[in-house]
Formats: sequence, structure tokens, C-alpha cells
Amino acid sequence: MRVTTFAVAFRRRRSVQAPARAWYAWSMVTLYHLPKSRSSRFVWLLEEIGEPYEVKLVTPRRREDGTFEKDPDYLRIHPHGKVPAIVHEGVTVFESAAIALYLSDAFPSANVGVAIGDPRRGPYLTWLAYYAGVMEPAFVGKALGFTTTNSTTGWAPTDDILAYVSATLKRGPYLLGEQFSTADVLFGSTFALFKGSPLLPNDEAIAAYIERVSQRPAYLRAAAKHG
Repeated sequence: MRVTTFAVAFRRRRSVQAPARAWYAWSMVTLYHLPKSRSSRFVWLLEEIGEPYEVKLVTPRRREDGTFEKDPDYLRIHPHGKVPAIVHEGVTVFESAAIALYLSDAFPSANVGVAIGDPRRGPYLTWLAYYAGVMEPAFVGKALGFTTTNSTTGWAPTDDILAYVSATLKRGPYLLGEQFSTADVLFGSTFALFKGSPLLPNDEAIAAYIERVSQRPAYLRAAAKHG
């Protein structure tokens, strides 16, 4: 596995004086990324936020036996050598829900999260945890042929999950109603990935949601840049 600096995107503060460059390099978000993986959603989120960020490609190296070599240096960032992971101001964060929450709190002016004290904070955190603890394991389990009931695992059958999400989206354009949030990045990217798959039966509200999020300017910029 090899880590390569791929790009630095300055969407703001394009003119930076030399004495401040080291500070900007330290303070910008570094995303460890593998195209067409779970980390792609965070290129989208960083485009939504609109602050400077750097992308470092994590390139797996396949051994002769079919397994992948893990870069010892990257294992210092992520203990299992997986993506996504970010580093911001010396702080390392991995796991999608954690990164989504961290970035929304770190950049409140982007309005992609909900501040502590706002009554919508509870629903916002719930959607992030619901994605990580319920929806993703249910979808992965179904893709691998593993079925579940509510009594045997911490998640639910995919049909129940999709019915709940669909009912929510019928009440508003996004999971929190009118406000787009990082929760929509997690759910929207997953639904877009599985669009047309047997794992995602046709549902009018979810289909409209996929179309809505995939036409956001930041989504289109991210897809054009890093996939």
C-alpha cells in the first residue's frame, strides 16, 4: 500500500503569504482517499464545506497470493489500513460517522451539521449513528448473503430501514427536513452507489432524494475531481 499526495484544493484564501503557508498546511484537512470507495463521500463533503483541503491517495499493493500489503506508515493513521481517514490540525479521525460529525463541528459556518444546544442536535446525531450502526451493516450483510432479524443483531432488515428513511424523506427534502447535513452525505452516497441494484428496491421518495443530492454542485465537483 502506498500513500501519495494527490491534490491540494484552495477554494478560499487563494493568496497566502509565505510566512503563513506552513500554518495553512497544518490547519487544512488532509483526506486519505481511495477512489470509488467510502472515502469518495468525503471529497464531496469537503467540497460542500468549501475550505482548503488536501487529498492523499492510498494505493493498495496486491501480493502474489491475492492479499494486499499494508503501508506501515499509513497504519499509524488508520490501524487497519482502511479509508477514509482525515488529519486536521494534528488530530486523526477515522470511521465515516466520526469524520462527518468532526467536520461539521470543525466548520460550523458551512452549515452541514447542528450545533450543541440546538434541539435538532439529537436527531442529527441519531442519523449519523443510525447510518453506522444500522444501515451500513444491514446493507453489507445483505450483499454478502447474511440476513438478520431485530432479535439477533443490533441492526434491522433492509426493508424496514428503507421504509423508515423513505417515510422521513416524504416529510422534507433531506433527513433533517429543509437542512442538508453530513447525514445526507452518508445516506445519499450509499443510495447513489446502490441505485439500480437489487439491494435498493425502487422507491419514489428515495429515488427523488438520490437525484436531489447527486445534482448538488459540490457532489458534481467531487465526482469530477476524485471519483
